[in-house]
Amino acid sequence: MTSNDVKRLAAMGEGRTLEFKNRVPRPERIAREVIALANTDGGTVLVGVDDDGTVLGVKDAQEEFFALQTALADRILPPVDLRFEPVRISRTREVLVVHVPASMDRPHVLKPDRRPDGTLPKQRAFVRVADQSVEASREAVALMKAEGRGDAVTFTFGDAERRLLEYLDRHEQITVREYARMTTMPPWKASKALVMLARAGIVALQPRQGGEDVFTVGMNGA
Repeated sequence: MTSNDVKRLAAMGEGRTLEFKNRVPRPERIAREVIALANTDGGTVLVGVDDDGTVLGVKDAQEEFFALQTALADRILPPVDLRFEPVRISRTREVLVVHVPASMDRPHVLKPDRRPDGTLPKQRAFVRVADQSVEASREAVALMKAEGRGDAVTFTFGDAERRLLEYLDRHEQITVREYARMTTMPPWKASKALVMLARAGIVALQPRQGGEDVFTVGMNGA
């Protein structure tokens, strides 16, 4: 990658597959960004680029690189197979390019710090929604786990599924709570049913920032 390539990416602005950092942030924050990219479609983190796309570079690239490697090695489970690329943009400054693959080992989770009482908080997964990294829902995590295991999908297309597609034809999207009310299922069962239908391609899970994920018609439900 050349300096012109970096400038071209910076000019595109942050998005689903592109994240900017003016320098390596605290370990938890940079790990969240990498986890979200790996759990979604992969992408690129540019360290040395401001949020507005200004290419600043970092002065001590070696120090930033060490901080970056340490943060990602200590905070991501399972590890993500990353590729690091320093790109010189001036005589004294470089941009660190972190290439993040769309991982086959999803879900990746953030390794938490122990609480003062010695207990560990739950491990959290993250996904990318537009230009933000957001905590993955229970359904998103379950779907990633099932896809990783290669679970077979078997179900009977019955009245509940027919009513679901009729609802989506009218309203375009549905949440777990709405599906639970519609079918009188307990929420946990409605969640499991929608994940199964997402595995079959009948519906598609759409993560949301600051709200419940929604399900829309999938390729096999159109």
